[in-house]
Amino acid sequence: MDMRSRLAAAVLTSGVPLDRPAVERAVMDIARSEAPLAPPDVLRRVVDDIVGLGPLEDLLADEAVTDVLVNGPSEIWVERGGELLLTDVSFDTERDLLAVVERVITPLGLRLDRSSPIVDARLPDGSRLHAVVPPATPDGPIVAIRRFTQAVADLEGLIRVGSVSRSVADRLRMLVLDRRNVLVSGGTGTGKTTLLNVLSSLIPTSQRTVIIEDASELRVVGHRVRLEAQPPNAEGRGGVALDQLVRAALRLRPDRIVVGEVRGPEALDLVSALNTGHAGSMSTIHANGPDEALLRLETLALSGSRRPAPDAVRRQIEAAVDTVVQLARIDGVRRVVEIRDLR
Repeated sequence: MDMRSRLAAAVLTSGVPLDRPAVERAVMDIARSEAPLAPPDVLRRVVDDIVGLGPLEDLLADEAVTDVLVNGPSEIWVERGGELLLTDVSFDTERDLLAVVERVITPLGLRLDRSSPIVDARLPDGSRLHAVVPPATPDGPIVAIRRFTQAVADLEGLIRVGSVSRSVADRLRMLVLDRRNVLVSGGTGTGKTTLLNVLSSLIPTSQRTVIIEDASELRVVGHRVRLEAQPPNAEGRGGVALDQLVRAALRLRPDRIVVGEVRGPEALDLVSALNTGHAGSMSTIHANGPDEALLRLETLALSGSRRPAPDAVRRQIEAAVDTVVQLARIDGVRRVVEIRDLR
């Protein structure tokens, strides 16, 4: 057994509470007698092995990293500056990789095994972890972590990083102040959540805003109410879906509704809500252009167990969405490439 394993075993058998400050103190105390010559980076790795994400902690400490992609224990990639890069970080074994995932999901009442081989969870900082294990993946466990980062907090920040021009920033501000219903559209990693965060920050603090998210990422100040979806537990119970939250939001007397991302049958409830008031509401959607965004919104609205007439849904969407803001990533920079007013 190597030094790290010995120290970790000693800490785990000491009965110390499994929170980072307590484990850090325990590692230091035990190392004085068990491994007095252990370098600081080894002690830090022991702490990460017990209460953190093991070798992934170093990658997640890099603020430029937006995604960590684990293709088995020995192949770990990151996205940095819009570019995928292979790292020299690795886990010793598949068991070590799975132990990291278990530490995240167990307190949430989730499980990951052959009978439940796919899991989605939120890290304490708001980042999302998605894992798939055999038999759903034949080559071993796969883990993807999407970092929650909000490096840009306002329109001035978007101008500084080249996402918008001054004139576009002014136009975006007016969309919010004029209470236009806005759909922010773009592909994966184009900055939809960042832009929605910026737009939401422009909502007057006197207006009651109900925020509905899969995972808490939006930082809206003022009179706001936050609702968050919950996955079912290991027994398949306790789940709260986005469409349930959209319907609940209507009974909370919102001035505006902000949905972090529409990706399922909640689209029908959102469109209905936008047609019954709540001007100035917003959401994001995965699409490569404004036309595709509206078509995808229609498809999602028709995807649930309810069976509304397609023509009626299309007319509701036409009446509900005022503006589509399209994002794209060009040369590694997330940019607003089109603002389409629909009326």
